[in-house]
Amino acid sequence: MNKDVTIVGRFAPTPSGPLHFGSLVAALASYCQSKSQQGQWLLRIEDVDTPRVVEGSDRQILQDLETFGFEWDGEILYQSEQFEYYQDSLSALIERGHSYACECSRRTLRNIGAKTGPMGQIYPGICRHKNLDPTIHSVRVNTDAITASAFIDQVFGPIELNIRDQVGDFVLRRADGIYAYHLAVVVDDAQQGINQIVRGADLLQSTCLHIFLQTLLGLPEPEYLHLPLIKNMRGEKLSKQAGATAVDTTQPSKLLVSAMHFLGQSTEPDMDQASPEEVIRQAVKVWNPASIDPAGK
Repeated sequence: MNKDVTIVGRFAPTPSGPLHFGSLVAALASYCQSKSQQGQWLLRIEDVDTPRVVEGSDRQILQDLETFGFEWDGEILYQSEQFEYYQDSLSALIERGHSYACECSRRTLRNIGAKTGPMGQIYPGICRHKNLDPTIHSVRVNTDAITASAFIDQVFGPIELNIRDQVGDFVLRRADGIYAYHLAVVVDDAQQGINQIVRGADLLQSTCLHIFLQTLLGLPEPEYLHLPLIKNMRGEKLSKQAGATAVDTTQPSKLLVSAMHFLGQSTEPDMDQASPEEVIRQAVKVWNPASIDPAGK
């Protein structure tokens, strides 16, 4: 990236439960990636899927971040306050012929024997030419003209996905009016001027969808750095859905040091005895993304 361009990164937790260790690792990595380049670190609450939101969890996440010594730049953006911008982008895609209304349910696709790809059911474009009302149906993006979408990740290297054949026309707004994460995150990143994105490797393939949408909407493409996933004893990604427990805020420095070790970063002896603010300052000084092991070892 041009050295004259201010780096703008972000941390974007979902308020569906408390901050867990995987979230802490993502927060620390995104913070270090931005601040090691004298950039900004923004905070976004990704509450676009309103039925999943747990009341009060956003406040708890903010409080936990402060306990761990993080300081963010600017105002906090809530996706639930962005719906008009998502609709504007969706309407633009519909007007340009890139998106269309769809009446198909998951059951419909199962009944017709739709194939399954790496991201679920592959939608074969059944409703592309039905001219249905987008105000009462889900809205999908037309992927017929796109095959490969690719990018080079700073940890995992070249990533490529054949969107048309492996994903199909994916949903941008559900029939119940909930905007899809894929649309929301692309609109938000552009609006906030995010040019470096650090997040978990579970979104590696989704990034190909995001780059496709950025192209359709004429939005800039950020640089991407995906982090290896932390897994529980069952081999599942550490997440709220998988029952991840909240971080222990009584030992912030110890957990920050553990996060640094997971990310392959060097630490000084007894750093876990320092204040969390000092641990984070040291983490920024030694930050080297080349030390991150894609396997998370």
